[in-house]
Amino acid sequence: MKKVEINSLSNHIKNVTHGFFLGIGTAIAEPSTILPLIVHHFSSSSILVGFFVALLRGGAILVQMFAAFYAQSFMIVLPFLRRVFFVRFLAWFSIGFSILLIGNRSKDLTLFFIGLGLFFFSLSAGFGAIYFREIMAKMFTHKFRGFTMAYRQFFTGLGSILSGVAAGWVLNHFTAPESYGYLFIISAVFMGFGFLAFSTIDEPKKEKILQKESSFRQFLKNSFVLLKNDRYLTNQIFSYLFSYSYMLSMPFIILQAKKYISLSGTDIGIFISVQMIGAMLSNFLWGKLSSSGRNRIIVNISTLVLIFAITLALITKSNIYAYYLIFFCLGIATDGLRLSFGNLILILAPEEKRPIYVALQTNISSIGIFFSVPGGIIVEYLNYNWLYGVTLVFLFISFILSLKLKDIS
Repeated sequence: MKKVEINSLSNHIKNVTHGFFLGIGTAIAEPSTILPLIVHHFSSSSILVGFFVALLRGGAILVQMFAAFYAQSFMIVLPFLRRVFFVRFLAWFSIGFSILLIGNRSKDLTLFFIGLGLFFFSLSAGFGAIYFREIMAKMFTHKFRGFTMAYRQFFTGLGSILSGVAAGWVLNHFTAPESYGYLFIISAVFMGFGFLAFSTIDEPKKEKILQKESSFRQFLKNSFVLLKNDRYLTNQIFSYLFSYSYMLSMPFIILQAKKYISLSGTDIGIFISVQMIGAMLSNFLWGKLSSSGRNRIIVNISTLVLIFAITLALITKSNIYAYYLIFFCLGIATDGLRLSFGNLILILAPEEKRPIYVALQTNISSIGIFFSVPGGIIVEYLNYNWLYGVTLVFLFISFILSLKLKDIS
C-alpha cells in the first residue's frame, strides 16, 4: 500500500466537498425548522414532533459501541464507510418516495415510513460516525483538522443556505405534502454527490491497533472501566451531554413562531438560511481558534450563545426579527459545539483506543438528542416558558463543566 500524505490538499478538498453536499441534503430535515413542520402536517401532537426529531439522530446510539468493538482492530475502515453511505442514501430517498406515494391518503402510514427512513438513516450514521472520526484522525494532524473541519462546516453552511432558498421556493410553489416529498428526493441526489466524493479519499493505514476482546460484553466492561478511570473523558462527555439540552427547546421554537406569526414558505426558507449564515460566518472564528489549539474556548463561547438564544426565545413572542436572531445564534453555537467536541475527543484519545473514546463520547452525549421528547411533553402539558426555563438550567451546568475541558497541551 502506498504511503498516504498527511494533511494532503486532495483529502482536504474531498472532506469539504462531502460537507457541502451533505449540507444541501440534510438541511431539508433541519430539526429546528422543516422537520417539525412536516411531522406537524401529519399529526398535531407536540410529543410526536419531539420523537421524530430524536429519531433523526438518535438511532446512531444503538450501534456506536458495537461499531467501535470491531473498528479498534481495523487498519482501514473506508470500505465499511462506503456501505454506510449507500444505506443512508436509500433511507433518505425512501422518505420522499413514501410521502409522494401515500401522502394524505393515510397520514399514519406516511408517518410510519418517514420514521422508518429516519431510523435507518440515523442507525447507519452510528457506524459512519466511528469510521469517519477514525479516518479524520489519520488523515490530518490535530491543528490542521481544526482548519479543514472549519472549512467543511463553512461549506456545509453554504450548501444549507442554498438548500434553504430552494426549500422556500418548493414550499411556495407546490402544496404539502407533495412538496415535502420532492424536497427529500432532490436532496438525496445531492447528498449522493457528497458520499461519492468522500468515498475516493486516500486513507492512511493505522499503525497502532488493539486486538478486539473475545466478546462484546467484555468490550463493554473494559470501556466503562476506562470511562471510570479517565476523569477528563468523563467531564468532557457530561459537558457535551448537557450542551445538548438546547434540543429540549430547538424543535419547538418554529412552532411557537408559527403560533404567533403567519409563516409563509419563504419565511421558513429564510429561517434555514439565517441559521446557516450564522454557522458559516462563525467558522472563520472557530477555525482560527481550533487551529491554534483553543477548542475549549469554542465550547465556552458556543454555550453562552445558546444561553442567549434560549433567553431571547423566552422573552419574545411575535417579533419575526427576534426569531431571525435566535436561528442565527443556533447556527453559530451548534457548529461550534460540533467542531470543538469532535476535535477534543481525538486530542484526548490514544491512537489505539480512539474508536472506544469516540464511541463512549458519542453514545453517552447523544442521549441529549432525545431531549426533544421531554421537550414535547413540557410543551404539551405545561408551556413554552417552562420549556425554556428548564433548558437554561441545563445549559448553565454545561457551561460550568466546560471550564475544565482538556485541550492541546
